[in-house]
Amino acid sequence: MTTTASQNSAPATRRTRAFVVGAAILFLSAGALSLAIAWLKVYTKKVPINVDLKCTSIPSETDHWKQVGPDHTMSEATLETLGTHNYVDRTYIERTPADPKKPRAVMVHLAYYTGSVDTVPHVPERCFVAGGASITGGPYVLPLPLNRDAWIEDAAASSDHRAEFGLKDATIYTARLGPTSRAPGNRVRLPRGVENLDIRISEYALGSDQKTYAGYFFIANGALTSSAQNVRLLAFDLHSDYAFYTKVQFSASNIEGPEELAQIATSVLNDMLPDIMLCVPDWTDVIRGDYPPDNPRRKQTSASR
Repeated sequence: MTTTASQNSAPATRRTRAFVVGAAILFLSAGALSLAIAWLKVYTKKVPINVDLKCTSIPSETDHWKQVGPDHTMSEATLETLGTHNYVDRTYIERTPADPKKPRAVMVHLAYYTGSVDTVPHVPERCFVAGGASITGGPYVLPLPLNRDAWIEDAAASSDHRAEFGLKDATIYTARLGPTSRAPGNRVRLPRGVENLDIRISEYALGSDQKTYAGYFFIANGALTSSAQNVRLLAFDLHSDYAFYTKVQFSASNIEGPEELAQIATSVLNDMLPDIMLCVPDWTDVIRGDYPPDNPRRKQTSASR
C-alpha cells in the first residue's frame, strides 16, 4: 500500500511543481512587462485633458459667415448618447452670397471628447441613419485646401513633434486669430498635417427628394484624420499620457453635391480654424510638459535639471 501511495503522489507533486513554475513565470513576466512599459514610456491608462474654452466659444460671425438663429440644444438623453456636454450645433449663412436671394447655410457641429479609450466617435453614418435617414451616396473623401498665405512655421514645435513621434517630416504652423476672435491678432498652433486636411462626406435622404450632405474630420492629440477608425490610433496611442479628440462636422442641404460642401467647409475653416484650436489642447505644450499644470512630463523635466 505504501508503494501505491507514493506512486499516486508523484503525479500530484509534478503538477504542483508545474503550477508553481507557471505562476512564477507569469509573475516574472508581469513584472518584466511593467518594467518594459515604464522603460518604453508606454501609457495604457489615458488621463482626461480639459480646456478653458468650450466649443460654444467659436465666433458667431467671421469675415464671410454669420450665425443665424440660436445654438441648437440637445436633450439630456441625446447628450448621454453623444457622450459629451462640450459641444456646439450652430447654423451659419454667407455674409455676401453670390445670389443674395439664396444665401448658402451650413450647420457647424463641434464635440470635444477626452480620457476614455472606449469612446467610439459618433458620426453621421450612424447618427443620421439612427434618426431615420438613409445613405444615398458616398463616402467621398475630399481635400480642404486651406489658404496658407498667412501661416508661419513654428520650427521649434516642428522639431519637437518629429522627435516625439519619430517622424522624418512634420511641420507645425501657426495662424493668426481674426478680428472677431476672443484674442484677435494672437497666433495659435495648427494641428500636425493641416496642409493635407481632408473631409469625409456622405449623402443622405430623409423622406423626401431633398438631399442632405454631411462631412467631418477629427482633431486628435495634435493631429488630424477624417477616419473614425483612425481616431483611436491618434488619440489613444501608447506614448501619450492624455487622450482627446474633437469632431468637426459640417452639414448642408440645397447644395449641388459633396464638392460644394467641401468648398463651404474650406471657407468656414479659413475664417474659423484658429478659433477652433483655442477649444482644444495645444499638443506642443502637452508633449513639452507645459500643459496641463499637473502634466507628469513637467515633473520629469524638472527632476532632470
